[in-house]
Amino acid sequence: MVNQMHATVTVTADNALLGASESGHQVTMDIAPDLGGQNQGPRPMEMLLLGMGGCTLIDVMFILRKSRQAFSDMRVELEAQRAEEIPRVFTRIHAHFVVSGNDLDPKRVARAIDLSAEKYCSASRMLGAVAQITHDYEIVSD
Repeated sequence: MVNQMHATVTVTADNALLGASESGHQVTMDIAPDLGGQNQGPRPMEMLLLGMGGCTLIDVMFILRKSRQAFSDMRVELEAQRAEEIPRVFTRIHAHFVVSGNDLDPKRVARAIDLSAEKYCSASRMLGAVAQITHDYEIVSD
């Protein structure tokens, strides 16, 4: 069986972009206002960065739960640099994980993040082919 995915992006009447996934969800994207957009949604490159953040956060969440690390909150803050020339690909991405909870083992948190980056997160692996991806974390006690 071939593992396929299908999505459609359509230009709307006001020149925004409407993305539709095969799972039935829609997202509005837009181009920058200085290029004629109306700021109705994230830019497509922002969506790529958000997708990587979601992908890695899901991995870390499941790995921590499997290793019985109880967290009360978790987020990843992403910072990316893009090339100056076209195509303006990402050249560097830094992911800063903030994990909240009591009695979290820093070694297990670090290992979960490493496993996501090195093995599980498809988005990180793809973007890592063109960008240097780094990560760090902090643990916040409740």
